Amino acid sequence: MQRDAHRIRFLTLLAALALTACGGGGGTAGANAPMTQPTPTPTATPTPYAGPTAMPANAALRVPAGFIVSQIASVPSAREVAALPNGDLIVGTASANVVIVPNAESPGAVGTPTTFATVPDIEAAGVAYGAGAVFVGSNHHVYRIPYTNGAQSGTPQAVAGVRTLDDGGHNTTSVAVSGTTLYVGVGSTCNACVETDDPTRATIQRMGVDGSGMTTWAKRWRNPMALATNPANGTVWAGGAGQDLLAQGHPYEYLDAVSTRPAGADYGWPDCEENRVAYTPGADCSNVVVPTIEFPAYSTIMSATFYPASQTGTYTFPATYRGGLFVSLHGSWHTLNGSIPIDPPHVAFVAMNGDVPVTPVNWNDPTAQWTDFFSGFQDASGNRIGRTTGIAVGAQGSLFVADDTGGAIYRIRPAGTAGSAIRRAGR
Repeated sequence: MQRDAHRIRFLTLLAALALTACGGGGGTAGANAPMTQPTPTPTATPTPYAGPTAMPANAALRVPAGFIVSQIASVPSAREVAALPNGDLIVGTASANVVIVPNAESPGAVGTPTTFATVPDIEAAGVAYGAGAVFVGSNHHVYRIPYTNGAQSGTPQAVAGVRTLDDGGHNTTSVAVSGTTLYVGVGSTCNACVETDDPTRATIQRMGVDGSGMTTWAKRWRNPMALATNPANGTVWAGGAGQDLLAQGHPYEYLDAVSTRPAGADYGWPDCEENRVAYTPGADCSNVVVPTIEFPAYSTIMSATFYPASQTGTYTFPATYRGGLFVSLHGSWHTLNGSIPIDPPHVAFVAMNGDVPVTPVNWNDPTAQWTDFFSGFQDASGNRIGRTTGIAVGAQGSLFVADDTGGAIYRIRPAGTAGSAIRRAGR
């Protein structure tokens, strides 16, 4: 089974891990980061997006028995995704373009993907929907795009500034909406360092959806890419990519209910990891947050979404999955014995009871809390056909997964539902 394969890989890694390179998966800020309206930069003519299409997924891809997976669209460099209430799908990309996939919840072929908006500064990777708007996180700004049901385009309005310096590092910005509050994840400049020049780096910022009251909600978080709102209670969770070049498959990568922590919550990077383990000699880890969900090192947590406990619709998943958390993992570039990537791209499922994982953290086994749900992107020789990125639940219950390497948008539905007979995949 896939779960056993991950555990075997983890144990093998602990026994013999040879890392030869660095750079992995991906201070307290003042009340407001400096922000000016960005100057538009020239962008190339947008690449045409393939569609309409609803085609069999690659035969190597696997979902649990009883589910169907199909590729519904091609979007180059697809990153985060956000489902709209009318069944359309918003896709962030590594370019300046935000793409819309019309009728993504259609029983058959979807509409042709087109550019929904273009932001002045790349990359428009982070997207979220809420409070009557589409929100976009780019390298230096957070944009709000007012949305009316069925709209196929919109005008970005900058509401906040992040990364005030062009100092590289982890440049994607993730966003999540909870009521009238916006959470923004901003990556670090480096693999392991103390951020001193830009107070937004390696933090999660919290603000109103209009950008007001911006404050650092969490700090010392290396690259918080995966932000997800629990629709049952509005809790915002976050996950990300841990640091590289530490021995024996550590540190584990994590998710945590960040909005339940006090303002300024300290997640410890790069000094403290996991359950307050000091990775910097002499570091005081006594006040560092201990996360509640763990994954193996180098998994690269890219995105996450809760499957609503109260979900209804044509493609609603079985009760086992409702209320749970789906996590998209990009996989590692680190290799075992110099050839095979340590962790493959895949989507995992974490069973939840509200905001509490059904299985508690096991600090000796980072594979204990989750099961594989969507896999097959990497074969036994390490060859890959894609890497999973964004993930979202549609209005009718479909699960959408993006792939930035293959430029694909996948749709997963229970077998036997209308429009789900494209291809059945099972273990």
